[in-house]
Amino acid sequence: MPQSKFETAVRLIDEAHAQDPNTVHSDGKPIAYELFYSNKMSDYLDKCDTNASETLRLAVRAQHLRRWEVPRSSYAMNKIGYHSWRTYLKKRQAELAAQICLDSGYSSEDADRVAALVRKENLKQDAETQTLEDVACLVFLDDQLETFEKEHDEAKIINILRKTWGKMSEKGHDFALGISMSDRARELVVKALDSE
Repeated sequence: MPQSKFETAVRLIDEAHAQDPNTVHSDGKPIAYELFYSNKMSDYLDKCDTNASETLRLAVRAQHLRRWEVPRSSYAMNKIGYHSWRTYLKKRQAELAAQICLDSGYSSEDADRVAALVRKENLKQDAETQTLEDVACLVFLDDQLETFEKEHDEAKIINILRKTWGKMSEKGHDFALGISMSDRARELVVKALDSE
């Protein structure tokens, strides 16, 4: 039986993610980091929005599409460099995701919608963009905070957590408070919320 356009797009996105040379272990097996990340993103989307549209599901899956090809170190290691890197990545990842959608049989309108979601356009006004942002923040809190915390001082982590919290919806906050995390990570979250 031929694949649906959604199944084709997911397969193409996952094939791209699987090329990431950076790996983590999941269930005792090595997996390309970006494939692991996209699986986490999809899992959180399923928890946050059981009726998510195909375009949102694809945008969530493609959030970091081929990100490893543009390492953070390719930009100046300062605030301007960070924002330039993030801006370029959003644009590039959106273009790549849109092309996969077109190659999978989606209309230009649907491909453009996926790209707009990947770019996180109209955050706070567009419910689907907000859901995507909530999901990305939840994955950060669940999967990346503890590693990130070891690489930065407490003041920086608290500031990042405050910004993360500010980007989330109330529904996202509720999910975030239910995430299982280490005592140290939870302590940092509490400090960040108390300092608001």
